[in-house]
Amino acid sequence: MTDQRLTPPPLSPLTRRSLLTGAAAMALPLSALGQFRVEISGVGATQLPLAVADFRDEVRSGQPVGAIIRADLERSGQLRPFEAPGALFEGSVPVWADWRARAADALVAGSVTKLADGRFDLRFKLWDVVRGQELAAESHAVAPDDVRLAAHRIADTIYEKLTGDKGVFSTRIAYVTKAGGRYNLRVTDADGEGGQVALASPEPIISPAWSPDGKELAYVSFETRKAVVWVQEVATGKRRMVANFRGTNSAPAFSPDGQQLALSLSRDGGTQLFIMGRDGQNVRRLTQTSAIDTEPVFAPDGRSLFFVSDRGGGPQIYRMPVAGGNADRVSFNGSYNISPTISPDGRVMAFVTRNGGAFRVCTMDLASGTVQQISDTNDDESPSFAPNGRLLIYATRYQGRDVLMTSTLDGRIKARLISTLADVREPTWGPFGR
Repeated sequence: MTDQRLTPPPLSPLTRRSLLTGAAAMALPLSALGQFRVEISGVGATQLPLAVADFRDEVRSGQPVGAIIRADLERSGQLRPFEAPGALFEGSVPVWADWRARAADALVAGSVTKLADGRFDLRFKLWDVVRGQELAAESHAVAPDDVRLAAHRIADTIYEKLTGDKGVFSTRIAYVTKAGGRYNLRVTDADGEGGQVALASPEPIISPAWSPDGKELAYVSFETRKAVVWVQEVATGKRRMVANFRGTNSAPAFSPDGQQLALSLSRDGGTQLFIMGRDGQNVRRLTQTSAIDTEPVFAPDGRSLFFVSDRGGGPQIYRMPVAGGNADRVSFNGSYNISPTISPDGRVMAFVTRNGGAFRVCTMDLASGTVQQISDTNDDESPSFAPNGRLLIYATRYQGRDVLMTSTLDGRIKARLISTLADVREPTWGPFGR
């Protein structure tokens, strides 16, 4: 069962396949990342075409607002944005026949105005070209550092108006980078940009997990040369140690109400599942087996846990009640299945399966057991659902680099986020709200 790429050896063989080796760690202030290149590939089954103009005077804000919105909408897989020609803004009067001739079903235009107090006012309108009517109009007055966030929020509004689903472009992701023997836990916008360093260390940082309110991150740090679980406030950098028991402390996951953590501990000899309060108190053991039990995640209703165990001879995914009891096997497709994550509606599980020598992301419909392979790369890990359940993010290797990938649930549209600064692994998608 042991994956030889697992390092360093103190962690159990089932804990996070791609351990980033290497912690006097410290919280750092905000620092821009802004070093990602996005490559989008694939063709969706049905995509609504819409024209998105560059915002008038956007250059004054220092951000390419129109391009940010187009890139967001393209990654959704449901929309097909293209750059609108000509000088347009929210006060323009579209000639509907012209836009129909350009095969646009919708049109977006806006402007950026610098206000007297130094803020920028971003205004836009969304029109339904087919019906010839306005669908949405908004104004966002923001500080200069928040122009990019405002563009993401505009993309959220457009996406929701056109699809009926809530947009996730203004949400955040967390991930770990490695460069020059240094490890950074970063928190960024959902496109990998606009980030801050939450933690820097010469030792590995793995398994970040968001609290349901998006205010905290749990993670494992090796800064004391062993695996220890910490919880850190994203806004302030203040953190607390919650699990530093004998042996390894790994794979933390918040409960849906944010009051508990599930994790894997080897303090009693074997690697088993435990639950504790978010403050590290009231530790309760869940599993009582001679197997390795790890990678717990809560179901959205908070009543059950999905986890990985080798109790059947190889790593497979199981489900058990949080209150305790028997565990039922969930994964049967192949001999090696790890890293479960559950969609916000509780209907779909994403996970990593080994197929020959390749590790690939799959999804499973939990009601029917139907499995679909999402990725076509060979070294995938750490899938995580967007909070609207429409996209997945995961880590993979591409042309010798560790990169992040987002994908629609059918695998048709993928966006590769390639960092020009560092290798990137261990992504986790944060909740709505910030």
